[in-house]
Amino acid sequence: MRVRRLAAWTALPLAVTLGLAACGSGGDGGSSSGSSTVSIQIAEPKHLVPTNTTETSGAQVLTGLFSPLVDYDAQNKPYEVAAQSVTSSDNKVWTIKLKDGFTFHNGEKVTSEDYINAWNYGAYAPNGQDSNYFFEKIAGYPDLQGKAPKAKEMSGLKKVDDLTFQVTLAEPYIDFRTMLGYTAFYPMPEAAFSAPGVLKDSYEQAPIGQGPFKMKGTWQHDSKIDVERYDAYPGEKPKVKDIQFRIYQQLTAAYADVLADNLDVLPTIPTESLSTAPTDLGDRYKTSPMSSFQFLAFPTFDKDYSNPDVRKAISMAIDRDEITKSVFKGSQQSARSFVSPVLPGYRENSAGAAGEFNPTEAKKLYQAAGGPSKIVISYNGDGGHKDWVDATVNQLKANLGVDAVGSAEPKFADLLTKVEKKTPVGAFRMGWVMDYPTMEDYLGPLYSTNGSSNYYGYSNPEFDKLVKEGSAAKTQDEAIAKYQQAEDILAKDMPVIPLRFGENVFGHSSKVKNVEMDLFQRVNLVKIEAAS
Repeated sequence: MRVRRLAAWTALPLAVTLGLAACGSGGDGGSSSGSSTVSIQIAEPKHLVPTNTTETSGAQVLTGLFSPLVDYDAQNKPYEVAAQSVTSSDNKVWTIKLKDGFTFHNGEKVTSEDYINAWNYGAYAPNGQDSNYFFEKIAGYPDLQGKAPKAKEMSGLKKVDDLTFQVTLAEPYIDFRTMLGYTAFYPMPEAAFSAPGVLKDSYEQAPIGQGPFKMKGTWQHDSKIDVERYDAYPGEKPKVKDIQFRIYQQLTAAYADVLADNLDVLPTIPTESLSTAPTDLGDRYKTSPMSSFQFLAFPTFDKDYSNPDVRKAISMAIDRDEITKSVFKGSQQSARSFVSPVLPGYRENSAGAAGEFNPTEAKKLYQAAGGPSKIVISYNGDGGHKDWVDATVNQLKANLGVDAVGSAEPKFADLLTKVEKKTPVGAFRMGWVMDYPTMEDYLGPLYSTNGSSNYYGYSNPEFDKLVKEGSAAKTQDEAIAKYQQAEDILAKDMPVIPLRFGENVFGHSSKVKNVEMDLFQRVNLVKIEAAS
């Protein structure tokens, strides 16, 4: 998701970004001071290592610390940032030339080896990196998998010179250049490793990157992450000197701080405040397009939810339009498809009948399929989800004739940890912000058998096959056709229930201006500046 990823918040899975100042359920209190300091609210990240960061809060922090090989323009097309060029004649063998002049925050010159070492670290299965999946397209990746891998380095990575390396894929992938904007493909310096392939335990607490900001001290868990402008950065210079990413447990506390000018940027307006926020904030209330996808996931390995008809019946018992209107005040769009409307290849209502509200048929189908007498929906309590979860369980009670309850975990990281361990949590809410702008990014990571964010145990060989065929297609049209066929399988199996597509709904204090958020739910850390 870079953005990249799983999202903690609701109205828009959380984007994180700049910051300094104020308190909440986390942070050190106070307000922004000086013309070059801002504060931005985030949730507690799960990780801060590039190859291990798949949720939006951690990814937003890394956006300041690292510079990607490519980023995306207004048309979602990639353009080079840290890369000078990314080229291929056959979509299989790619040559990446780096721009000269980039240095890590400790002064090390960035070289091609820093990318090769970081990618090999991420791909080596014993390292347990959450973004391991993103390297599977590179030749030699299978040799790094399993409990006792055959190799520690992918054969598809080859250094040409200090500023050039070659990437050979196992098979052609039309969107590889586009993919390189994702967090997992950042470099890591020699100083990050205690030995070849062995990351220092201390690195995650103060990551060394090559981006526009550098760490200022260490990660203060459940409190804050401070960064400061890196003056040797060769790209566009930030307009603020210091940022504090302030960690909140509750969005309502962060919203109160924004109103009081004690927090500068709130990337997600809490659902409780959506009806009053335009008046509360005036011209500091902002909206913009984004790529978020909110859905309800099922542990398909749990006998209660292993029958697709049970999952379809629950979907048909949810009145998405009513919740979007009553809870989100029209700030989100009902979702009946598995990929975002911002992408080429999107089809409205691709989930078919299972995506339509039909309580009568839902109850019949649920009873015939032997659905559980009690439905639990788990969610992270730090993400502003209570209102819509309450509305959903009330609908399920009324429309299916079952007991239904919401169950809050304190933090998103806690929920993910339980789900990864297959601790019983019932159905659970999830959010996604695209990692890079292709249909494949909404399909492969979330639903492929070995997908990096497939937390629900879903597996369908035909789906996996179609996604791979789409990735290897020679043209974008051919790729989209395969991806749409794969999406049709999801409509039959319904491993998750599409709920809503979001937009950025955010606010800021009177102390900052030029606050922008992108499709990935990230605050633009370079554009933001102090108000005069």
